[in-house]
Amino acid sequence: MAFQKIKREDDYSKWYNNLVVNADLAEHSAVRGCMVIKPYGYAIWEKMQQQLDKRFKETGHSNAYFPLFVPKSLFEAEEKNAEGFAKECAVVTHYRLKSDPNNPGKLIVDPDAKLEEELIVRPTSEAIIWSTYKNWIQSYRDLPLLINQWANVVRWEMRTRLFLRTAEFLWQEGHTAHSTRQEAIEEAERMLDVYAEFAETFLAIPVIRGVKTPNERFAGADETYTIEGMMQDGKALQMGTSHFLGQNFAKAFEVKFATKEGTQEYVWATSWGVSTRLMGALIMAHSDDEGLVLPPTIAPIQVVIIPIYKGLEELETISQKVKPLQEALKKLGISVKYDDRDTQRSGWKFAEYELKGVPVRIAIGPRDLQNNTVEIARRDTKEKMNVSMDGLTETIQSLLEDIQNTIYSKAKAYQQNNIHVVNTWAEFEATLEKGGFVSAHWDGTPETEEKIKDETKATIRCIPLDNNLEEGVCILSGKASKQRVLFARAY
Repeated sequence: MAFQKIKREDDYSKWYNNLVVNADLAEHSAVRGCMVIKPYGYAIWEKMQQQLDKRFKETGHSNAYFPLFVPKSLFEAEEKNAEGFAKECAVVTHYRLKSDPNNPGKLIVDPDAKLEEELIVRPTSEAIIWSTYKNWIQSYRDLPLLINQWANVVRWEMRTRLFLRTAEFLWQEGHTAHSTRQEAIEEAERMLDVYAEFAETFLAIPVIRGVKTPNERFAGADETYTIEGMMQDGKALQMGTSHFLGQNFAKAFEVKFATKEGTQEYVWATSWGVSTRLMGALIMAHSDDEGLVLPPTIAPIQVVIIPIYKGLEELETISQKVKPLQEALKKLGISVKYDDRDTQRSGWKFAEYELKGVPVRIAIGPRDLQNNTVEIARRDTKEKMNVSMDGLTETIQSLLEDIQNTIYSKAKAYQQNNIHVVNTWAEFEATLEKGGFVSAHWDGTPETEEKIKDETKATIRCIPLDNNLEEGVCILSGKASKQRVLFARAY
């Protein structure tokens, strides 16, 4: 398939954008900062949705849907949340257009159609959801309330990049209410574990579980838990967050419940979410100069079969042999495509499916039929092998499992080899230029954190949940520190 290759090592940003467009995942739209997710890209997102939705329901959550618009007064109710998102808000002020009397055929905003109260296009849904929960929660019998919604949100980003940062994006957001503080904390940690397990076993991306510093917390949260992935350029990517909201939103919206003892208490809350940013993570964690490298679990097409033939008679003979193989693979739950198009040569097809990251490619021609073999090529290692048709379905099933494990192991090794421990400011600055996570002491103050960010563009990605306490001194201030944190430059 003809497309302009850009080497990853030459220009990572251009390589990424080029791959997203040429692999038919997404493209820029007519709306500034927004994208069109194309069918192949959406098929990957759908597989993510299906797996996450299954996990949410297994942990007791139900799906609902809440309005896109949030009255400004509701949005302002929780001050920290409102202030945190204020600069990214799109605001609806009028509800009608009319013809421009001075310019026939053009429309203008009707000044007589001004809304009584402005509406915020949701950047996140805490405000509209908690104003609703006030009507749903009366007693301890109504708790816990475990709700998720699949939706779109709008954050008016000035600098956008397909999947990673767009003005509108798709996501899911869980919003739960609990009777005790401990139960809410356990929920936030449970959902972080759901995200981490999904990222590692399904997307084959190793992640570090941790908590954000107060500077980096979600606006309105008491604690923000995060999973951080490492991309192949050494930059970090926040892949999912889970927030313990305390009673902040319950107090802002007067959401109380009657306890068993008959007293009135504010509920405890969480929220948690992942977005189409995971598509960017998937691309940047595994892909190469030839195109996507997709773990079999996420690939819309896991196996492609390409006939090598001259004339319709040879094609018919190959097709007859391929049909039972297709059916056998489908029975095993393996998605398979037989590409017998006569509009493109086999070499073009090979390049197309390599670009699209199909994990296993099978080529079969007349000579293969005579030898009772097929040629198998695996996308991740580019290894080719001739394999007997006898027991082929089991061979492919085993191969897909091996590909999944190999992709994860490669990403895990890269992560482990790029976690660097430093003890001085000079070491810190030099190591940042190499990329990866930098494990260093920090004095715990927001002032030092901001100064490090200003001077190096590195942020504290998280304080790892499995952190060991360790006496040391801050790399910048020289003040005492009891543990290391992970710094990185990030997307």
